Amino acid sequence: MASRTLPALCYGDPSPAPAQEARACSWSKPARLSRPPNPRQPGQCFPTSLSGLAPLLHLSGPRLAPAVTPRLARPSDPLFLLSPCHLVTTPSPLSPPTSAPAMKTPSGPEEARRPASDIRVFASSCTLHGLGHVFGPGSLTPRRGLWAVAVLLSLAAFLYQVAERVRYYGEFHHETALDERESHQLTFPAVTLCNVNPLRRSRLTPNDLHWAGPALLGLEPAEHAAFLRALGRPPTPPGFMPSPTFDMARLYARAGHTLEDMLLDCRYRGQPCGPENFTAIFTRMGQCYTFNSGANGAELLTTPKGGAGNGLEVMLDVQEDEYLPVWKDVEETPFEVGIRVQIHSQEEPPLIDQLGFGVAPGYQTFVSCQQQQLSFLPAPWGDCSSRSLDPDFDSESSDPLGPPGPTPGPRPPYSLMGCRLACETRYVARKCGCRMMHMPGGAPVCSPQQYKDCADPALDAMLRKDACTCPNPCATTRYAKELSMVRMPSRPATRYLARKYNRSEAYIADNVLVLDIFFEALNYETVEQKAAYEVSELLGDIGGQMGLFIGASLLTILEILDYLCEVFRDRVLGYFWNRKRSQKHSSTNLLQEGMGSHGNEVPHLSLGPSRPPTPPCAVTRTLSASHRTCYLVTRL
Repeated sequence: MASRTLPALCYGDPSPAPAQEARACSWSKPARLSRPPNPRQPGQCFPTSLSGLAPLLHLSGPRLAPAVTPRLARPSDPLFLLSPCHLVTTPSPLSPPTSAPAMKTPSGPEEARRPASDIRVFASSCTLHGLGHVFGPGSLTPRRGLWAVAVLLSLAAFLYQVAERVRYYGEFHHETALDERESHQLTFPAVTLCNVNPLRRSRLTPNDLHWAGPALLGLEPAEHAAFLRALGRPPTPPGFMPSPTFDMARLYARAGHTLEDMLLDCRYRGQPCGPENFTAIFTRMGQCYTFNSGANGAELLTTPKGGAGNGLEVMLDVQEDEYLPVWKDVEETPFEVGIRVQIHSQEEPPLIDQLGFGVAPGYQTFVSCQQQQLSFLPAPWGDCSSRSLDPDFDSESSDPLGPPGPTPGPRPPYSLMGCRLACETRYVARKCGCRMMHMPGGAPVCSPQQYKDCADPALDAMLRKDACTCPNPCATTRYAKELSMVRMPSRPATRYLARKYNRSEAYIADNVLVLDIFFEALNYETVEQKAAYEVSELLGDIGGQMGLFIGASLLTILEILDYLCEVFRDRVLGYFWNRKRSQKHSSTNLLQEGMGSHGNEVPHLSLGPSRPPTPPCAVTRTLSASHRTCYLVTRL
């Protein structure tokens, strides 16, 4: 008799099963028979008790399809029976009747149908070497144990190497690279010139001696007359009254050596130049002059050639007859004669009293320069800084040498000399309430008495202690120098210069000097700090160790993350989804409403020709064995 398959509510994987197993529940056409159906017939679906079916419906959870919506049964409605089916094996007609097989472990196609969160499924497809041998099919064997030990040792070695590389990167080592580069033209440096003698004797007045004599020359009031006689000046007139105030900067500007008097000749790259190409600046040596300073937006000079004659050449008169007499052995009294010179970049102020070199009269001095560009690394690889300092004293700060506050307005770029000068200004302003005339800032200039009693001693003590801690600038330019000298002028040149400048030959020999500054060549050196271990190198080392020890790559990490997401979705989120759907689909109420008026008996149905008996089906065993349960809705 032909049978037909009715709709079923199925729990489990609907994939087709092997040919010898009946994976669908068939129901023959209903008929009224005088005997009950044989529950042992293969391929039949038989009812179960309500108490045994309720847990099954609860377990079916979110995979029960289609959804069953409970409603109250009406007397006119046909009776539908929801019954679970036991999946049994259809025996061959020639084989003897056998009972239903016991629960067995799935294999073959069922092994491939494991969920993605199963560790064996992940191990079989993961690109991590050795993982498939550890979590492969079968029981635990010595071979699998050895593979597990090898994988763990390789993983430990990999993690050790990664930790070592990360530790080395965290130390932030750096290396210094020295290179020499060519250029078609170079910017000429700034050249600052100062006469060793700060004040001219012919410009001092009794008022200057009254105010600045004790501080600068160590003179007592009773010695003023003798000192004026040594200067060749008349003594102080009777009834002399000093001025109520005195400005040290005005003293040095008025009584210092002027460039118009000192500069006899000036040429840059063979073209004439003059005092207008210099900028007056105050240093601790008094009033000085800077060539090619770039101040007030002036265009910086460049040179396309190296060698003598392609730079700055000046002839200077040191004016030795204007030097102050050595009255006492004090620090401000010079014993030498000549010019102090400092070659520096336009970004940094001159510190000529500490970094300048001397040029003597009676000689022509050649200075061959080579530009050096230095680049330093900031923290954490180095300690360079690019923040300009504010030299103004902050009265609210307890530490004048501490970290400077933000600069309120535009200031020159940060430089090491600028930092030291700002630090000195802050220290002197805190100690004395004023600044020295060569110091920047808005504090008032110290009076001569403040110079003597506070500013000079405080600054000297600070320099001896080296109290200023200034970091290197992140980018700076300096100039290496080589000096050579020849005597000048010759006797014929002495007679010629004496006639030209209306001076005696002895004066020319004792006071005139020539300074020639040029580039040795149009190449420059670069000294650059670089990080010894970059992030790219760290990632490369980690990738190499990963491939060497565990045979993994970046995509392997993505595979592991994807597996963890699958585990979280199936094990964690799936648990909450099952609980939510089980509460929403009250399957137990549906069975009670559908079967309450008909009892637990099933009508006598004809199920076709008799077949070899099979043992009754057990729901729990069927679930654990095949993970598949069919629910047939049968119209009775």
